[in-house]
Amino acid sequence: MKGQMNTDLGNILIDTETIAQYAGTEAMECFGVVGMAGYSVKDGLVKLLKRESLTRGINVVLNKNRIYIDLHVIVAYGVSIIAVADNLMSNVKYKVEEYTGLPVEKINIFVEGVRVID
Repeated sequence: MKGQMNTDLGNILIDTETIAQYAGTEAMECFGVVGMAGYSVKDGLVKLLKRESLTRGINVVLNKNRIYIDLHVIVAYGVSIIAVADNLMSNVKYKVEEYTGLPVEKINIFVEGVRVID
């Protein structure tokens, strides 16, 4: 599904994959986030995704030009998960709304693991 805006100059369509890529890049900039998590249903394993495949840990839904985002993340050991999630939600919401011009209705954070950082 694509987000659509009608302007006096024409129509603008935004693909959910584009929003997911941008949200993933912004999420990686947040303190305490080690990376995005990919979940294998077949193996039941969670793995840290590389930068090229960030969007596999993100689900974006556009419904009536409102954005809903699910972020599956791995956080750093020793940080407050609540503080990281709070920071992640506010930063991603602000940046995605600024980027797309569409309101972010909800962001769900799924902490899939903890990793020690050297």
